[in-house]
Amino acid sequence: MTTTENKTLDICAIKKLLPHRYPMLLVDRVLTWEANKSITAIKNVTANEEFFNGHFPHKPVMPGVLMIEALAQTAAILSFLTMGVTPDENSVVYFVGIDNARFKRPVGPGDQLKMDVEIVRVSRGIWKYKAVGTVDGAVALEADLMCTIRSTDDASKAAGQ
Repeated sequence: MTTTENKTLDICAIKKLLPHRYPMLLVDRVLTWEANKSITAIKNVTANEEFFNGHFPHKPVMPGVLMIEALAQTAAILSFLTMGVTPDENSVVYFVGIDNARFKRPVGPGDQLKMDVEIVRVSRGIWKYKAVGTVDGAVALEADLMCTIRSTDDASKAAGQ
């Protein structure tokens, strides 16, 4: 993939880049992306989401940790697109850090969470991103994310297995 193309990705293309599956796949569509720069994706939040059964039945709210996870999945997609690779079953993206996370408004059934993620820098295998999630143009959350991409073989060695 070239570094200047803007493309959309449907759910089938997303599933080729992420190992996540229902109920943990939290990116429904990529609207646009530019390698080495940024990506915009969406998560359509529906009343059928499993987490709404307990969070909270009387006033459904998408858990903040899942909104952060959706941003991280969006960042992972951007990283793979930037590297021009399709990950294999041994590729794993790990969180290294989450800084400056702020939640500005609740997200619930019927909302479309629009996720904008920008690469801030890549250094020694650590990717740093600025991520913002909005609903109807209003900021719902923002965070600085740091991730690394590893092989499951490397991860097992690091864990002393």
